[in-house]
Amino acid sequence: MGLWDKLKGELIDIIEWTDDSRDTIVWRFPRYENEIKMGAKLVVRESQTAVFVNEGAIADVYPPGTHTLSTQNMPILSTLKGWKYGFESPWKAEVYFVNTRQFPGQKWGTQNPVIVRDPELGAVRLRAFGSFTLRVSDPAAMLRELVGTDAQFRTEEVQEYLRQLVVGHLGGALATAQVPLVELAAQQLAIGNTLAAVLSDELAPSGIAIPKFIIENISVPPEVEAALDKRSSMGVVGDLDRYTKFQTANAIEDAANNTGGAGEAFGFGLGMAAAQRAGQAMTTPTPAAAPPPAAGPPPLPVKQWFIGVNGQQLGPFDAAGLAAQARSGALTRDTLVWCDGMAGWTAAGQVPEIGSAFAAVPPPLPPQA
Repeated sequence: MGLWDKLKGELIDIIEWTDDSRDTIVWRFPRYENEIKMGAKLVVRESQTAVFVNEGAIADVYPPGTHTLSTQNMPILSTLKGWKYGFESPWKAEVYFVNTRQFPGQKWGTQNPVIVRDPELGAVRLRAFGSFTLRVSDPAAMLRELVGTDAQFRTEEVQEYLRQLVVGHLGGALATAQVPLVELAAQQLAIGNTLAAVLSDELAPSGIAIPKFIIENISVPPEVEAALDKRSSMGVVGDLDRYTKFQTANAIEDAANNTGGAGEAFGFGLGMAAAQRAGQAMTTPTPAAAPPPAAGPPPLPVKQWFIGVNGQQLGPFDAAGLAAQARSGALTRDTLVWCDGMAGWTAAGQVPEIGSAFAAVPPPLPPQA
């Protein structure tokens, strides 16, 4: 092998990366102290971006395609190297391939419950889990903020950071959504889209975007879930009387299908009871409706009497009241009385209608001789 062939073998003339993993975000091309030859081919495949770093400073960034490296298409690196007038000597530089495809299936979940205030149930502890999609939006920013000099940057290195960020924003997203707990399942897609936009804005300085955020499940503590199940059951049951009859009929059918002795006896007993109730319903005559009371003549109006005692008007009194006044001595046959319909005051003894009031009053004693 000649000297030129040896020197030629030490120069890199093809730079490319074929990803054999599914979780590598950034991969640094291994130089092994070899220099890059002017005119070398840079092959950047779809969903890749190549970033040249010279002495710690980010230089040129190449999109997908095949690029011939020269001072004409490497303006930043040419300036950093001080190349002028087409100087084309070999050089050393670091080349990072950034995977710009989407990385789906990144899991997230709440280790501790998130407390939110439900408009119907009040403060509720929620747990949730799901997945999201990760994508590099700015390769240069990602190298500066997250990768550094890492030769192979994987999704697992940033996954915990993203999970904590998701959980930190989850409570606020659920609270601002103002969606009742029983309707969260119907709103999970909308809440996920909102979280995706919020997280992408916060991660933009790090060169990361979250194009898709999925909430797979939102759960409550077991005691709250049991209370909701009971509330739903009561709503489904509706008429408790009809539900009880339905349950009784099912019990009779289950007992009849049970071939065991106890089941037969139980089924027989329930059957007899049901038959008795049915027989009573058929044989018991329906009571006839009672006729309304016959209308009689209207009652006569009760007369009200007034009496004059010692210049004062007393009353009114009905017949019983007049009899009481006569027994007490306040009413005598000479006492003036009046009622509606009379022309004027008249001595009680001259009014036949109140003669019964003096029936139990003895006449005055005769004068003594």
